[in-house]
Amino acid sequence: QVQLVESGGGLVQAGGSLRLSCAASGTFFSINNMGWYRQAPGKQRELVATFTSIGTTIYADSVKGRFAISRNNAKNTVYLQMNTLKPEDTAVYYCNADWRGSGGNFKSWGQGTQVTVSS
Repeated sequence: QVQLVESGGGLVQAGGSLRLSCAASGTFFSINNMGWYRQAPGKQRELVATFTSIGTTIYADSVKGRFAISRNNAKNTVYLQMNTLKPEDTAVYYCNADWRGSGGNFKSWGQGTQVTVSS
C-alpha cells in the first residue's frame, strides 16, 4: 500500500509562486508514473504534470512554461513548482502515483491540497 501526503498549498496573489510537495510511503516494489492533477469547482479532475514510467514528463498545455515538476527518487517525493500563477489555476491539487506491489499494479491518490490564486 502506498500513501501520498501533499503539502505546500495556500493562498497567493496572481503572478505569485507556490511549491507543492508529495511524499510517498508504504510497501511497494516500484513507483511508475507519479505526478499532479487538479480539480476546480464544477470541473473534472485534469492532469497538470507527471513523470512517466520511462522518466519523461507530460504537462498540460495550460501550465507549460509556468509549472515545473521535479522529483527526489531517494525520498520518493515529487514536487510541483508553480510560477506566474493565474486565478484559473485555483483548484484542489492531488498527487497521484501508479505503483507496483505484491498483488499487482495499483493507483493511489493524495488527500489534496487547496491552491487559491486571487486576482
